[in-house]
Amino acid sequence: MEKLFENKIFLAPMADVTDFAFRSIAKEFGADVTITEMVSAKALVYGSQKTLELLRVAENESPVGAQLFGHEPKFFEEALASPVFDRFDFIDINMGCPAPKIVKNGDGSALMKNVHLAQEIVRACKRAFKKPVSVKMRLGFDENNAVMFAKAMEEAGADAITVHGRTREMMYSGEADYEAIAEVVRAVKIPVIANGDVVDRDSLNEILKTGASSVMVGRGALGRPWIFAELKNKKIKINKLEIIKKHINLLKKYYKNEFLAKYMKKHILWYLKNEKDSTEIKKKISFAKTLEETMDILENYFKNI
Repeated sequence: MEKLFENKIFLAPMADVTDFAFRSIAKEFGADVTITEMVSAKALVYGSQKTLELLRVAENESPVGAQLFGHEPKFFEEALASPVFDRFDFIDINMGCPAPKIVKNGDGSALMKNVHLAQEIVRACKRAFKKPVSVKMRLGFDENNAVMFAKAMEEAGADAITVHGRTREMMYSGEADYEAIAEVVRAVKIPVIANGDVVDRDSLNEILKTGASSVMVGRGALGRPWIFAELKNKKIKINKLEIIKKHINLLKKYYKNEFLAKYMKKHILWYLKNEKDSTEIKKKISFAKTLEETMDILENYFKNI
């Protein structure tokens, strides 16, 4: 069980970013473990088809986890009774999302203010799901209570913990506090996955000094699914246009071009980061109205650089 969380590089679950196609590409480049975007346990119980689609998994995703969020233990327990979770190797509970719309409902990082409720959610998941259950947390809500909270999650039965080295109040500002993560590592016996500011091999080596069992990469993978190959020191050739096409073609199996024309813009802008003379093309992509127009702009751009 513990080997699932040992000596791995995880792709972090990121809402509206880590769709199954992006995760599949990251997996090809060396991501050891992938996790779905966060999924509402309550929405699953109420039969939301859109929510169910977030649990779509690519053929090459293994091991793969599903991340659930919410604040009512009964909905976690009911949701996990669904056979859709049979395909997953573990469940991850989101107790770290700092987004205001999540926090105001008592979900995500708001749970770090209610340790008893957070424990009840872990216990509910453990009752309903016979495979490992992990918790993704921050250092705290507005102050650091990470050690206390992590120990409480361990006591409730969590099999692993991911710690993002910022409080909710910090959002994504400042630097991740690796020493605070190290304190959690020393305080619990279950595997700790360290998360925050891993963007290259230097930052990977720094975060590994925490003693964490594994590492999770989030924003460092935006527009760079090949970061996993770089972190593992593998020499690769990057063809951004082909990667963008693969991303789109995988999604095309399930989504219409009209949706993809809007959805893929943010991904394409990330893919174009640091490209030569890309300011003008980014502007064109932003105003493109169809997927075909977007692809024509990209084809012409990459043909001429």
